[in-house]
Amino acid sequence: MFDYQFLLEVLIGGLLSGVMYSLVAIGFVLIYKTSGVLNFAQGAMLLFAALTFVSLVERGAPFLAALAATLVIMVVLGIATERLVLRPLVNQPPVTLFMATLGLSYVIEGAAQLLWGTQVHGLDIGISDAPFEVAGVLISRFDLFAAAVAGSLVALFALFFRYTRTGLSFRAVADDQFAALAVGLRLPRVWAAVWIVAGIVALVGGLLWGARLGVQFSLSLVVLKALPVLVLGGFDSITGAIVGGLLVGAIEKLAEVYVGPLFGGGIEAWAAYVAALALLLIRPSGLFGQKLVERV
Repeated sequence: MFDYQFLLEVLIGGLLSGVMYSLVAIGFVLIYKTSGVLNFAQGAMLLFAALTFVSLVERGAPFLAALAATLVIMVVLGIATERLVLRPLVNQPPVTLFMATLGLSYVIEGAAQLLWGTQVHGLDIGISDAPFEVAGVLISRFDLFAAAVAGSLVALFALFFRYTRTGLSFRAVADDQFAALAVGLRLPRVWAAVWIVAGIVALVGGLLWGARLGVQFSLSLVVLKALPVLVLGGFDSITGAIVGGLLVGAIEKLAEVYVGPLFGGGIEAWAAYVAALALLLIRPSGLFGQKLVERV
């Protein structure tokens, strides 16, 4: 007899895990939506934030002080990235900008290694991963906390984009850069603000992923988890990043439990990519992405 309660437990676990994928994907979307740059350095920024925070804590800094210092460092990193790397490459082909962020990711990883060393760190943010039971369904406390943090961050972004002057500038630049420039918006200032926000997202994601996996250099590879999320949801949609993350999390868990035994295991590592490839054949722009229309 099929166990529907176990299915629900697996599905909820997948959805909660998917929220953490969405956190990484949102950093991509913010940059791509406003500047057209696929920021492959987002994973390195996530690693740098987590490594900086845990290194400061291990050196005796109080939790809140280390968090504030890391936040300032990520803001500075975001501004420096826009000013020193991206601004000189404005109007260059997309592949040039992508290669610049790819090279930047190695520079950031090298700087992290130079500053903090290469050892693996454990990161404890005070949230247990022990499950608790709700109506017979086991739910991870940490996954629930991570989902709450990510949901709060998304809600703040929604309010920020709708009601603040800077947020409205983001939306204007995302809709039409030339029109935004024509009405007096300073694009370099908007781009710098976007990179600052991406740095803050990297900090939140770095703390959550660092607590889950440990702070190590392979943490930067979590960026690869964001790729099927972006393909499914769309590269220019924050809503798509959230929905895509939920889909990827659910697909991975369901494939691991119900399909994995048929193939000897390991399917959770590539099941989301199969789903993303299938969607690419049907809808290349993703579920929520805008279709590219070129006028000849």
